[in-house]
Amino acid sequence: MAHLGRTRISPDALTFAGVTICVLASVVVYFEYRNEILCFWVGAALFVIGSVLDILDGALARSSGKGTTFGAFLDSTTDRIGEAFMLGAIALVFARDGNDVALAFAFAAVVGSFLVSYTRARAEALGLKGDIGIGSRAERVVVIVTGLVLAPWGVLPWAIYLLTATAWITVLQRVLAVRSQLRGG
Repeated sequence: MAHLGRTRISPDALTFAGVTICVLASVVVYFEYRNEILCFWVGAALFVIGSVLDILDGALARSSGKGTTFGAFLDSTTDRIGEAFMLGAIALVFARDGNDVALAFAFAAVVGSFLVSYTRARAEALGLKGDIGIGSRAERVVVIVTGLVLAPWGVLPWAIYLLTATAWITVLQRVLAVRSQLRGG
């Protein structure tokens, strides 16, 4: 990271590259009907790369002193974009396959994932601890990538069911944690 900090690469450039690669990954996944294994696996690999860049942008900002308040805002906003595009592409795959149950869960996963982030941001805006729960972004990325890699063998709907459940459990955990913190003074 120290070497990256000495370059002219800005955290915002990594943020932009990460979200762009995640969006590209979702486009590749959408075309899975042309070559299932290739598209799911390339989409998964690209999603991992984009997500790693998302991790590196914050680390670069902290280690190099190149971070800005706008950059932090941009980073958290683009995180939602990359994940939403991927879950949207997965939902389109389910719709094409006629899997209405998995499609509904993909929609619920998008909403749950957004609420996981929102509850953390809102709690922290109130000066409270908001990073509680089992389904943070890193865990969601792992579940999505695992589902994509194993999708040719029917695992993708199950990964989305798990993702949805963990996202909504995390939202509940955060709501209860905020309530507990506020009651405790």
